[in-house]
Amino acid sequence: MARQKGIFKITGTIGDVTFYKSKNGYLVRERGTLDAKRIATDPAFQRTRENGMEFGRAGTAGKTLRAALRPLLTNVKATTMVSRLTQMMIKVIQADTVSERGLRNVIDGESELLIGFEFNEMGKLATTLHASFTSEINRATGEMKVDIPAFSPANMLTAPQGTTHFKIMSGAADINFEQELFANAVQSTAILPYTSVDTMAISHTLALSPNSLNPLFLAVGVEFYQDVNGTMYPLKNGSYNPLAIIKVDGGV
Repeated sequence: MARQKGIFKITGTIGDVTFYKSKNGYLVRERGTLDAKRIATDPAFQRTRENGMEFGRAGTAGKTLRAALRPLLTNVKATTMVSRLTQMMIKVIQADTVSERGLRNVIDGESELLIGFEFNEMGKLATTLHASFTSEINRATGEMKVDIPAFSPANMLTAPQGTTHFKIMSGAADINFEQELFANAVQSTAILPYTSVDTMAISHTLALSPNSLNPLFLAVGVEFYQDVNGTMYPLKNGSYNPLAIIKVDGGV
């Protein structure tokens, strides 16, 4: 690959040469000779096709999971969320020991690998909420629970500068990845003062359909606020609003 020099920089393709901008500046390279038809039909590219199918399936699965938890993701700003979740979904799919290569999928994979996934790499639940909590997924009843004993926010929450209040949210999702369908439920505390005074015990119960055969997910997040003259303003820079998957039941 060659680097463009001179006053005028070019992007685009001229003949068999492609001009483009990268993080390393304006570069130029010869256009590849492979075409889509050959990749789609040539036996030499069988592995490429299989990998491509599973990568696409992972991307779609990640999109469906994000949609199911969308109510909790409003103030989570993370530039690498999509790529990191796709990478994790690939690992879930590759754990499928039943299906043929290229046909491996989430339901026959290992959804439990997503336990601990942090949607916000800049503000993680594990380094934000230090209070202990318990969680439960009951497939038979469809109920998911999160219980947090009383705690001192000032001592048990790592909050951004300017925080005066916060709330804790829980979200449950029942996802059919094959059909890209889901059911969800969300519960949150009121907006609570960020002080050293202990909160009340927090208990969230989220109800979905009983006896589902789909993977079930339980997530917890925290949002921070600043009180300005009686109005609560969310701290939306995203760096401090964590959301993580804390429990998964992969289904049957």
